[in-house]
Amino acid sequence: MPVKKNVTTLILGGGQGKRLFPLTHYRSKPAVPIGSKYRLVDIPISNCLNSDLNRIFVLTQFNSTSLHRHIHRAYPYEHFTQTSIELLAAEQTLLSTDWFQGTADAVRKHMSHYMRDEVDTVLILSGDHLYRMDYREILKFHQEKDADVTVATVPVPKKDVSGFGIMKIRTDSRITDFMEKPSAQEKIDSYIMPKAVKKVFSINKTTPVYLASMGVYVFKADVLRKVLEGNETDFGKEVIPKAIGEQNVYGYVFSGYWRDIGTIESFHEASVNMTKPDRKFKFLSDEGRVFTRPRYLPPAIVESSKLHNVQLAEGCIIQGADIEETHIGLRAMIGEGTTIKRSVVMGNDYYVHHSSGRNQIGIGKNCFIKNCIIDKNVWIDNDVRIENKKKIKYLDGDGFYIRDGIVIVPKGARLSQGLRI
Repeated sequence: MPVKKNVTTLILGGGQGKRLFPLTHYRSKPAVPIGSKYRLVDIPISNCLNSDLNRIFVLTQFNSTSLHRHIHRAYPYEHFTQTSIELLAAEQTLLSTDWFQGTADAVRKHMSHYMRDEVDTVLILSGDHLYRMDYREILKFHQEKDADVTVATVPVPKKDVSGFGIMKIRTDSRITDFMEKPSAQEKIDSYIMPKAVKKVFSINKTTPVYLASMGVYVFKADVLRKVLEGNETDFGKEVIPKAIGEQNVYGYVFSGYWRDIGTIESFHEASVNMTKPDRKFKFLSDEGRVFTRPRYLPPAIVESSKLHNVQLAEGCIIQGADIEETHIGLRAMIGEGTTIKRSVVMGNDYYVHHSSGRNQIGIGKNCFIKNCIIDKNVWIDNDVRIENKKKIKYLDGDGFYIRDGIVIVPKGARLSQGLRI
């Protein structure tokens, strides 16, 4: 059965992204840099393009300037395939003068922009997840089941369920119950994936697992209109439970790698994992390319340095450094004698060459940096040491933050010579 072509895709820009602060201080979650040269929003957009979906809308509200700039520069309208990626920002209208109140509210208020007469299916995605998926598979599943709503799910262990919506699913894939982010006090044993269901979906895990929502939804267009007739504001907390009670809702079980990049800890852990030989997510893969904004930078220059498990972007200048399990972003400059381990260096938006040393950007000489996220356009002077030896979990410092035990140097910060963190 061929997959229907009248599909519109909505990518949700997300809220304030408080758990990713300070990376979201100047940008929205989907605009957060990842993988040395990409942005998080490149992941769902690339999945769409690799799935032959060419009508895409990105819904934005908070700190959207850098995201808008990236979308405009990376994905211009393609005339031959009629591929378009349009930005839908929060707006005041005669019918509504307030901001989006949640994910469902954003989809509801922009319905007049994306819901054309020929659209029969709407695919809704989150803009801050790391995974590869051929959306044609879930669309085919949705069509074969004649589902009103299809929710993509992924098996997770009990320790992770508090961060997700979990659901009960029958052997025919029908969802019967849904619980959004259960607390430690709530009883969830009845949500354990039964052995019979594991067998149907070829889930080989022997330990108990739960089916968590991936934030990937497929709706029949008329059903989406119907479930959004009320004033529900959130898909996970309100719309999906409402749909389960009123519509034919099915669960599509995804067996690949998927990661919610919702916290500093998850961002750092996923980034470090991508530098390892057995990494779970690969930007270079037979499953398709990951697209981003093209840049015309010179090749990276690496002089007298040791690099072990490093992802290195274009335009870098590295001199006499020792770097391990680290992402080095665009135009990064790293000085002689510096050691960097298990970190993310996002690089710079521009080059600065001043013989006086003032207004520098980059990392100076003889620094030691471990378990750190260094945002863009940062200047770290010589002999700075960052390693959080005291294992502090949470701290707002002078020119730095600590979240989940990870030290973050925010965009444009200046760390003086000899500083110890």
